[in-house]
Amino acid sequence: MAQSKTLAHFEPVNLYEFEALAKLKLPKMVYDYYSSGADDQYTLADNIEAFKRLRLVPRVLVDISAQDISTTILGVPSSFPLVIAPTAMQRMAHPDGECATARAAAKNGVIMTLSSWSTTSIEQVAKAAPGAPRWFQLYVYKDRDVTAKLVRRAEKAGYLAIALTVDTPRLGRREADIHNKFSLPSHLTMANFVEEGDAEKSHMEQGAGSGLAAYVASLIDRSLSWKDIAWLKSITRLPILVKGVVTRADAEIAVRNGVAGIIVSNHGARQLDTSLATIDCLEEVVAGAQGKVPVFVDSGVRRGTDIVKSLALGAQAVQIGRGVLWGLAVGGEEGVDRVLKLLRDEFELALGLCGCRSVKDIRREMVVRTTSEGKRPLSNGPMMNGWASNNHARL
Repeated sequence: MAQSKTLAHFEPVNLYEFEALAKLKLPKMVYDYYSSGADDQYTLADNIEAFKRLRLVPRVLVDISAQDISTTILGVPSSFPLVIAPTAMQRMAHPDGECATARAAAKNGVIMTLSSWSTTSIEQVAKAAPGAPRWFQLYVYKDRDVTAKLVRRAEKAGYLAIALTVDTPRLGRREADIHNKFSLPSHLTMANFVEEGDAEKSHMEQGAGSGLAAYVASLIDRSLSWKDIAWLKSITRLPILVKGVVTRADAEIAVRNGVAGIIVSNHGARQLDTSLATIDCLEEVVAGAQGKVPVFVDSGVRRGTDIVKSLALGAQAVQIGRGVLWGLAVGGEEGVDRVLKLLRDEFELALGLCGCRSVKDIRREMVVRTTSEGKRPLSNGPMMNGWASNNHARL
């Protein structure tokens, strides 16, 4: 594949540089939609800052001449502990959209999650990367027949799991979208509804405010509750993950309702502003899961070190959305491929520098929490106690 003009001119070496380039390329309405959070965007900033408050504690003189960073996610091999999170309307970023992302995911040996609100259909994405592992993210519509058809199509097309979004009975107030009067560009559609001939669901009306907010208010089911997990399980054999859990109590309920996994997420800070950063919720949710189901985390992951920290706090893998969008905007499939390789290389390096040969070597005591000024508290609970006791034994 010929190298894109943008990547040939300037080679970004981290996700922040990819975002800067994407901002230059994308229309303002599109960049703002992808990048913004709800209200004052406190949680948007804190999702990233919270990772910075966590510091790594490396061990030395460990033979890392042979490293294995692979893992298994719901029985599927993965080249490293990362799943591509669902992000809507990817053809706004690049004409190849979700197909480019699917091909890059397959090339890098990671699972891709397709959004209900994709601009490429369930079947077309499956054909773009035959045999590659994919999950399908689900919004529940007021018309349950519509929802059931989406699930059955995903199962028929070979998707391996359903990631049910549970934090969006209403859309968060995203002020950038209100200012921009956001709507899906007229040459694009919500592709999963086109074949049904349902213009109400496949198109988005432009109005006085956010077209997406109006879409959600009119079509998405606000009555969704825990009892609907049983309904969803009754219409599919696919495992169900719940995306949007941030408390121990909800994790415990999720396990009782037979979910196959939990995704700790605040929707990229796009729903409830001033909610906690997801990395600060992770251990509580892991405790609620009681080791019965795997726990994943998204929102704020920008570096390979963030993946190490997430696994040390109990996640089986991270999910990443915006970084993939920035790669897609900058260079299509090649850009997404580059983003995934960057994260993989950063993760492998960080793991080795922490003294780990494999994912199995990651331990809780490898991470300590600091204050916002970067200072370690005098007492850090079980985290520091574990580190101190382990090292005292070595002295």
